[in-house]
Amino acid sequence: MDKKIKVGITHGDPNGIGYEVILKTLSNPGIAELCTPVIYGSAKIVGYYRKGMELPQMQVNTIQNAAQAKEGEANIINVVGEDFKIEPGTPSKTAGEAAFAALERAVADLRSGDIDVLVTAPINKDTIQSDTFHFPGHTEYLESSLGDGNEALMILANDRIRIALVTTHLPIAKVAEAITREAVLAKLRIFNRSLMRDFNIGHPRIAVLSLNPHAGDGGLLGNEEAEIISPAIEDASKEKILAFGPYAADGFFGTEAYRKFDGVLAMYHDQGLAPFKTIAMDSGVNFTAGLPYVRTSPDHGTGFDIAGQGVASEESFRQAIYMAIDTFRSRCAFDDARANPLRRQYFDKGKDNVVLDLSKDDSAQQA
Repeated sequence: MDKKIKVGITHGDPNGIGYEVILKTLSNPGIAELCTPVIYGSAKIVGYYRKGMELPQMQVNTIQNAAQAKEGEANIINVVGEDFKIEPGTPSKTAGEAAFAALERAVADLRSGDIDVLVTAPINKDTIQSDTFHFPGHTEYLESSLGDGNEALMILANDRIRIALVTTHLPIAKVAEAITREAVLAKLRIFNRSLMRDFNIGHPRIAVLSLNPHAGDGGLLGNEEAEIISPAIEDASKEKILAFGPYAADGFFGTEAYRKFDGVLAMYHDQGLAPFKTIAMDSGVNFTAGLPYVRTSPDHGTGFDIAGQGVASEESFRQAIYMAIDTFRSRCAFDDARANPLRRQYFDKGKDNVVLDLSKDDSAQQA
């Protein structure tokens, strides 16, 4: 691939740690050697955080659209007015509006092909709410705006573990009713394909966690395992998906059984994210699978408590950029390998123009 991958980066909540982790990441010259970064945000806010935290000096080109992005350098498209009031660590409605403005513009450019992948800095899920954004988080918004009818799957990943979720930003009181045989099977299908296409794993093995403590204890602590999850695993096996379980979550992570699998399907948000962040907090990445476009983000939030102090780690954000690039390349290779399959032909060496075309008739005749 000759042309560098164009990475769209949304600034997230401008009063959080988004600008800090973005600027720290892009100050590494190696990033611009891998891709062409395009920030959706504000040059004014870039200057504010760079000077206020004494971050390394770096060139950021202000452009009007992604087509003007310069390779080998960081670029920024202004989506926030000059009158925006920067208040590090303070949630505000104007900050939520600024976060959505960046997201909306970047999604439009991703759809049109002006950028190749999307990396999102953290948003505040409360202040971003409006008539145009009424979703629990990025994943649900992106499914609606980019899915084209496809279902999204949240995957938390690093080089040691990949955890996907059946339910995402859902109150715990509503989780059990959302765990259906159809839902578990649907997520297994998406997860299996993503592990092959996005992570380049030939025959992925997927562990499925239980919903109830001790996997229901034979029905004593719940029947979802026997009536819903196990039948869904059996359905998946009939489709040649290598799914196993259900496993009780506590022992599964306590014994490091996850090391034996290529992916883990958790039933709800904290069941998967609590152990994941314990294992991989600094290097973890949130990847949205199942959509026609590549989107990643760091696995942390807005960090209001440390915003503007210069102490935020950029490692997760850096890994999010790396994963977006790797996933884009993996998808291209996966799709290219399966495009325009060769006709099944037989060539008899030593004879001129002897071709048996087996693609049309099993009883092929000599051409």
